[in-house]
Amino acid sequence: MILGQVIERNARLYPAHPAILFEGRTITHGELASRVKKLINALVARGIGRQARLAVLSQNCPEYLEIFGAAGLGGFIGVGINYRLSAPEQADILRDCEPEVFIFDAAFAERAAELRAALPAGVLMLGIGAADAWGAWAEGYEALLLGAIDSPPALRAKETDTLLLSYTSGTTGRAKGVMLGNEAQLEQARILALAHCARQDDRMLIVMPFYHIGGTTEILTYYIVGATIVLHRAFDAAAVLRSIQTHRVSAAHLAPTMIQMMLDVQQASPVDVSSLHTVCYASAPMSIAQSRQARAVFGPIFMQVYGMTEFGPASVLFKHQHLPGGSAKEAGRLASAGQPFLGTDIKMLREDGSECGIGEVGEICMHSPVIMQGYWNNPVATKQAIGDGWMHSGDLGYFDDEGYLFVVDRKKDMIISGGENIYSREVEETLMLHPAVLEASVIGVPDEKWGESVKALVALRPGMHATAGELIEHCKASIASYKKPKSIDILPALPRISSTNKIDKKKLREPFWADRDRKV
Repeated sequence: MILGQVIERNARLYPAHPAILFEGRTITHGELASRVKKLINALVARGIGRQARLAVLSQNCPEYLEIFGAAGLGGFIGVGINYRLSAPEQADILRDCEPEVFIFDAAFAERAAELRAALPAGVLMLGIGAADAWGAWAEGYEALLLGAIDSPPALRAKETDTLLLSYTSGTTGRAKGVMLGNEAQLEQARILALAHCARQDDRMLIVMPFYHIGGTTEILTYYIVGATIVLHRAFDAAAVLRSIQTHRVSAAHLAPTMIQMMLDVQQASPVDVSSLHTVCYASAPMSIAQSRQARAVFGPIFMQVYGMTEFGPASVLFKHQHLPGGSAKEAGRLASAGQPFLGTDIKMLREDGSECGIGEVGEICMHSPVIMQGYWNNPVATKQAIGDGWMHSGDLGYFDDEGYLFVVDRKKDMIISGGENIYSREVEETLMLHPAVLEASVIGVPDEKWGESVKALVALRPGMHATAGELIEHCKASIASYKKPKSIDILPALPRISSTNKIDKKKLREPFWADRDRKV
């Protein structure tokens, strides 16, 4: 079965049910299927063939879903371009994937014109929105659909087709295009829909950008059951809370930093969020302290999914497993990433390739039917990542005695000081328990005596105060002395990676390692 068949099924079973609510527009499942078929037929009429790349430069909008729907039903490959990247970074991605169609929102028309030099000759340029925003070098997306018919598409996807190219953030080098298969993405949606207990009468709020796999994945999770997507162009905490109240949103997918912003707004100006039954957080872990606060404000509605673009969902901490008021063991599992999904195998490997025991830290390696097909045009990186059939994540973790997965660090983020391994996550969790700390990131910096020493970069909550010395003493009371930060810088905010909203540790490290041959 292909993902595109879900589009046809929803149109057949729920034709008048809203598929998308967006900025005052309502698009039914029947209307969405019609527009997807028109897009496929229009592209085929222009000579666009199977597995042609359809690159999109836009914030979230219904047209984005139509384009990815055309990939799922018609056998094209959708490529979301991170609109926050610089023009040279975007050009690198376009040169790598060589799209046959480049679709852009009118708000990015100027950038699209700049990027034309990086596109293959003869690429079809389509603009979404007001036609006066671009010149004769592009056509209107709506005009293309107006001249098309919604008959059964002239081209259909195969189960083995690549559905999406999702480009990684490139924090360790140039961004890589992750090839995600059609059948695998359908299976991933099934797995997550079961975990979410997703229903056809749900309303799922999406704010994560579509160039990032998180937003796309969670849309598919609810789309396969025929639910409604309440779509936001971008994240604004107050607007999201109002939307939950207005549209009676029942589920949402958010990053922990978004949840924190919503907590602050909700506590200052509360709205009715009683319709919410599930908030899935991913992209980064939620600290134990934040988890407790979020549960107190919004209720027992939070679940965590751990995974990666290359692999999809690996483990889940269900709502009923979030027990901040439980036993010490139960409360401690708030720091875990839950247990493996059904059908997912996870193991920890030592440096020599042997498997770790319970409680022993090793590299997290995963296997399931939803694993990526490989990296686009990069067989060397593909072999390094999945050469043995297992996804080597680059994350370090361990299992407890009941199979709860604890992710302690990235391999490259582990700090080695005086021969001792120090996991930055443990120190960050300790700092986050201080009432004045909003967010914290821990890195290793050069130390002539110990090789590396522990340094923390911290942002404080508005209106609260703490000194570096106070925070170091706070850590000393909870963790071994050799693990505590030797120094702490207090910043107005921590830098983030635009594509994932994770704290940018690479940027934090740069000033300390800039003049060194060794970067860790």
